[in-house]
Amino acid sequence: MLNENLCKLGTETAFSVLAKASELQKYGKTIINLGIGQPDFSTPKHIVEAGVKALRDGQHGYTPSLGLIPLREAVKEDLSVRYGFCPPISQIQITPGGKPVIFMAAMIYGGKGKEILMPNPSFPIYESAVSYSGATPIFYELDERKGFSFDADEILSKITKQTTLIMINTPHNPSGGITPPSEIKKLVSGLENYPNITLFSDEIYDRLVFNTSPHSLLSYPEINDRLIILNGWSKTFAMTGWRIGYGIWPAKVIEYADKIGVNYHSCVNTPTQFAALAATTGEQDCVDNMKEAFKRRAELITENLNNITGISCQMPGGAFYAFPNISQLGVSSELIQNQLLEEYGVAVLAGTAFGCYGEGHLRFSSANSDALINEACSKLKQLTLKYV
Repeated sequence: MLNENLCKLGTETAFSVLAKASELQKYGKTIINLGIGQPDFSTPKHIVEAGVKALRDGQHGYTPSLGLIPLREAVKEDLSVRYGFCPPISQIQITPGGKPVIFMAAMIYGGKGKEILMPNPSFPIYESAVSYSGATPIFYELDERKGFSFDADEILSKITKQTTLIMINTPHNPSGGITPPSEIKKLVSGLENYPNITLFSDEIYDRLVFNTSPHSLLSYPEINDRLIILNGWSKTFAMTGWRIGYGIWPAKVIEYADKIGVNYHSCVNTPTQFAALAATTGEQDCVDNMKEAFKRRAELITENLNNITGISCQMPGGAFYAFPNISQLGVSSELIQNQLLEEYGVAVLAGTAFGCYGEGHLRFSSANSDALINEACSKLKQLTLKYV
């Protein structure tokens, strides 16, 4: 007999679409891939060289389960400089990507009879991990009319005696929306009435913010004893395939996160940790250059999409996504996703890949060249002529 919770385990449509696109390419079809959420830049050379040097220097063994001490110290220093505070390195865990932090949080705070609040639409692994844990996902909607910012009052209104964890994400995947600090502060203030609830803040895109200053929940000392931070190097330094991220945990649960890590992956591979150390402590111009490129592309894709009859798109505030509204076309987002790939060779994701409230939208990754963004939008325009 299999674990019955397996039927609650979801997936990430981005990889399904990527596989389908690869299959079409194998048969000679040209594909513009705006579906997968990864930078199209190469990992900066000084980071690659640090990983290669670690291999050549014989850094082939285990590290401490929480991660290399110099790397955790570098994370603490970086966040302390940028946000004014970071817990001690004893609360910092290096992980093989950001997803393990989501799963660990779900395993620690989930379970039968528990409720965990999360945004909708959102990164699909939130719901998958929570459901697998046995807890019930409770959704709060990210409203397009508010720039896909969360509403603190709505979140607070959904808290029950069963609520153990609240998950937030800003800049937001899939919309690129940013919740303003005033709304975050309102949520933090409201949680004073709920001292047993922990807050999970996914800040993986915190350095890819276009027109405002990056903001972190670390800036609120009143919740530091019940705050989980997810962050990492994948998006900021174009290191998606290196598989390295980190979680910052409350002191009272770090031992459990560490135990799960020991059971699951022992430690992150050593050369990758040295590469992440070089990324954190080395020159940062590469980050600024990529951010400026993503901002320019966001402006380009937003302008293109808004020039298509039946489609509207808000300018994202960060990350590298656009989340156009296609509801005026009168057909499902999944139908447009499939037709766009199969008939026009453009890979994007249906909004429903990110939850039920994503219907009527598509997610475009703008992490591609200007020319391919223009061509993809031109093909979408051809497709929409069937419906407008």
